[in-house]
Amino acid sequence: MGKWRNQVRKAHTAVVMKVWEAKTKLAETSGEGYVDTAVKILIAVVLGALLLAGLYALFNDTAVSYTHLRAHETRHDLVCRLLLEKKKKTE
Repeated sequence: MGKWRNQVRKAHTAVVMKVWEAKTKLAETSGEGYVDTAVKILIAVVLGALLLAGLYALFNDTAVSYTHLRAHETRHDLVCRLLLEKKKKTE
């Protein structure tokens, strides 16, 4: 009978500890949670897309950042771009 009581007490203590851990995690207000961070990232992506759409509408062309273009530039693209820039300067 004593062995059974000890097992029940251990199980009860484990459950109480888990409940206490869950309550403290839910009540914790320090730092940012995953949901807050995810919402901020989502807002930043949506605002970026709206800005890009506005630039697209303003210039009637695909608006891509200079850094994005340079990231995908190959040697051939670089030569072509430099030749086009030189041609534009002479005109």
